[in-house]
Order: sequence, then C-alpha cells, then structure tokens
Amino acid sequence: MAAVIGWYKLRLAVRCLQVGGVIAYPTEAVYGLGCDPLSQGAVQRIRDLKGRPARKGLILVAADFGQLLPFVEPLDAARMAHVFGSWPGPVTWLLPARRTTSPLLTGPHSTLAVRVTAHPVAAALCRAWGGALVSTSANRSGRPPARTGLQVRLRLGPQVDFLLNGPCGGRSRPSTIRDGRSGAEVRP
Repeated sequence: MAAVIGWYKLRLAVRCLQVGGVIAYPTEAVYGLGCDPLSQGAVQRIRDLKGRPARKGLILVAADFGQLLPFVEPLDAARMAHVFGSWPGPVTWLLPARRTTSPLLTGPHSTLAVRVTAHPVAAALCRAWGGALVSTSANRSGRPPARTGLQVRLRLGPQVDFLLNGPCGGRSRPSTIRDGRSGAEVRP
C-alpha cells in the first residue's frame, strides 16, 4: 500500500509533521487527524479544530509498541499479552500514561489511549515518521467523521496542512477502546 501512495508523499507528510503541521490520513475505518504528539502547538491546533473538550484525551497510533513506550507504562506481562494479542488491529487500549505525557494528550486521565494500527498507510506513515502520531477522527466534535480525502477537504479545508490520500480500511466503526488494566470495553 505504501508503494501505491508513494514514498515521496510519505516524506512530504513527515516534513509537515516536523514543522508542527496537522495532517489527515486514512485509518481502519475513517480518516484521522494527526500530528507530532510532542508538539503542544500542533496538538492544541487539533483540539481547537475539532472543538474537542479538555476532558477528552486523544489517541496515539503507532506501527509497533516501541513507538508508544515514550508515552505509556507497560502493564504486567499477562495484561500486555492480552493487549499484544489484539495488535496490530482496530483495538485501542487505555494504558497508564508516563508522568511526562502531556495532559493535552491524556485530558485529566491517568491513562492514554494507544493503538498499533493494521492499516498499511497509517503504519507506513508512523514508520516514516519514526514514532507514534496523534490519531483522532477527521471531523469537528459531534459531526460525522470523514471517510474520504474529499470529505476531509470539504469539511476541514485549509485547516489541514497536508492530506495523505488513500482508502480507509473496511471497518464501519472507529476502533474499539478497552481498559488495559481490566480488559473492560469502554467504546464498542
């Protein structure tokens, strides 16, 4: 899939991220808005663009668990085996956030929502970037998420700095969210 998109487009997306840009890219079900999770300005831009309340955290997406380790603390081996058994895939887990993780990402919570994606474009983007990215649906809060690049442009316009166009996966709903400590489903 990355070859279909072209490495040059991935490089352009990475350059945009490096300068604090906000990008849109396809995921398993919908287009996501993404940015460097360490860029407070970019994270705040996404929050403002979506109209996302401070009480709600954001999701980080990665190509592998190692890309998430700067932001979360692993659970015990048995719990992590359960988490790893669902990845890569459309399951987002709430894991304990490191003390250094920004509250712009976690909201008022002690956990952070993280996912190792199975979507080839999103995974290729994370590999090209070299780390995890913010991944929140490309829409204003309370509105339907974009499922095509055209919908991203029509709904969010120039507020998105770069659009990595490609097909979304076949899921009809965004990722399931589960609590890593208990396994309980938070969002079906």
